Amino acid sequence: MNNFKKIGLTALAGSLVATSAFAGELTATGSAGITVENITGTADTSTGKAWSMPNSIYLTGSSELDNGMTVAVSYEMDQGTGNNSSLGFDNHSVTVSSDTLGTLVFSGHGGSSAQSALDTTAAGDIWNSTLGITGIQASAAGDNSLMYTLPSMVDGLSLSVSMSPGRASQETHTAWGATYSGFEGLSLSYGVGDSGAPGSVLESSTMKASYAMGPITVAASNTEVDGTGNSNDREVTAYQIAYTVSENLSISYGTETFDKSTSSVDEEVEAISASYTSGGVTLSATQYEAKGAGNVAAAKTDKWSLGASFAF
Repeated sequence: MNNFKKIGLTALAGSLVATSAFAGELTATGSAGITVENITGTADTSTGKAWSMPNSIYLTGSSELDNGMTVAVSYEMDQGTGNNSSLGFDNHSVTVSSDTLGTLVFSGHGGSSAQSALDTTAAGDIWNSTLGITGIQASAAGDNSLMYTLPSMVDGLSLSVSMSPGRASQETHTAWGATYSGFEGLSLSYGVGDSGAPGSVLESSTMKASYAMGPITVAASNTEVDGTGNSNDREVTAYQIAYTVSENLSISYGTETFDKSTSSVDEEVEAISASYTSGGVTLSATQYEAKGAGNVAAAKTDKWSLGASFAF
């Protein structure tokens, strides 16, 4: 009888080990900075100058397993309006990778699709700076999504595919993307994916290129969204030129133009920026101008922003 008990307890202990999650060590990181900005114009919704500071804390950890695979986890604690925001809990993901099998990312919240990971405009999404400019629909990602990056097969070529699971208000959506950087200074990207509810699916595609020549980098991008008929069609074209004056000082100029199939008025935004780094402190200044916000000809917004970030 005692031997049977020992065998049973040994089997139970083995099954618990096989199905239990292992705890790991997490590292907390954040950033320090101060920003002041001011918006004026007909599309102005502010009440004067606004001061702000970073308010996210990131908990990250990683470990290499005995089989050579690496597992990493990331959690964002945020004051904003993300997932479970009442608890301060936002983006979170698990990454499993190896040189031979590639990289798989499961995003519980805040994930990217293979297309949306590429659709930041060449100018850096300067429209998304509280200017009253409407953005563009990316392919579906977000909660409980999967993205897989294939292992390296050709030097300088990265290939990714992603899947966002379906639910009552959404079909299962897929996307793919590719980036080639095998030529010194050159980067080329292309991605396609879909999103939207059944019966009103949108397809998004992104093309992007950049080339660095010494201290100068030029970049261009185009993202199109095609919907049912032409009522949802939208396109953004962007350009940027950046100049590294010295190891401490850099300046850039970028433009973005949004075209909507149902309006003759384009949304246009441009920005010129400068940053200077010395002794662990980075000072930045940006001047923005937006025209045609909301595809309304008379809508105009001007904004300036000053910031200081600190390395610690």
